[in-house]
Amino acid sequence: MSSTSFEGHDDVVLPFSVEPLDVRGRVVRLGPSIDTILARHGYPNLVARVIGEAAALTVMLGASLKLEGRFQLQTKTDGIIDMVVVDFNAPDSLRATARFDQEKLDALGSGAASTGELIGSGYLAMTIDQGTERSRYQGVVALEGQGFEEAAHQYFRQSEQIPTQVRLAVAEQFEEGRHTYRAGGLMIQFLPSSPERMRQADLHPGDIPEGHASNDLGIPSEDDAWVEAKSLLATVEDHELIDPAVSSERLLYRLFHERGVRVFEGQHVDEKCTCSHERIMGMMRRFSPEDRRDMVGDNGRIGITCEFCSRFYDLDPADVEAEIAKTEA
Repeated sequence: MSSTSFEGHDDVVLPFSVEPLDVRGRVVRLGPSIDTILARHGYPNLVARVIGEAAALTVMLGASLKLEGRFQLQTKTDGIIDMVVVDFNAPDSLRATARFDQEKLDALGSGAASTGELIGSGYLAMTIDQGTERSRYQGVVALEGQGFEEAAHQYFRQSEQIPTQVRLAVAEQFEEGRHTYRAGGLMIQFLPSSPERMRQADLHPGDIPEGHASNDLGIPSEDDAWVEAKSLLATVEDHELIDPAVSSERLLYRLFHERGVRVFEGQHVDEKCTCSHERIMGMMRRFSPEDRRDMVGDNGRIGITCEFCSRFYDLDPADVEAEIAKTEA
């Protein structure tokens, strides 16, 4: 097993492969990055855990964008947490926000609730945007009470047709008199060189007539290598995904040392918002002059707060109109 300079570090996504099993995957560990995001907004514990799971999943999927582009995960539902948005801007920038109903959350009391119960029913959209209309792609999964792990499995069955398994975990730890959040995830994908080996039971059945099993039509059942890989992943416990004493390399060795695992160069992840004065002005230009006048507060200024990083932009209406006029000219 090869090593990288990122061993033992937080906020790293680490690609790997297990060639004897035709498996590729990624491990992500989020420490200060996700803790900064969650602490900035003071999210309640249950909400923080949902955002942490969404962030770990987004980083694992977004890391496939090698040089530039954005991967966004967004939910819109009827649950206590009715919106989650996570942006991963390649190669290394992460930001996240959520909206929730405090009264409904308080009504739960101290009882535990799963991610699926907190999110409720609606949809999850995963968007890849590499800067042009032709390179923009969106996959949508219906949410009916399942969590992010199962939603990811559905996404790959329906949209990518790649056998995929995902594990996610979020936890609090106490250090130096304060509690901090950590999130982790591990994803494996079955990518054999022979395409027909991918046509197995966990893929979408397509146009197979109702009442017929897939192997009635000559489609093989699950490949033995994929069954083995999934069985190994099923042994991973939550604490292994977030324990700072267990590096990503060590976790992979525990899982796949008998088969041999190859680790590639890791990619660091930073909490970083993409908001700026230029982007705010770009948004302002999309409003009509009348709408912009309605934005002026009692103090004669336009105030805008970024939902992701909470940065406050204090704008002079006259300067806004002058800048817009200059741009249009």
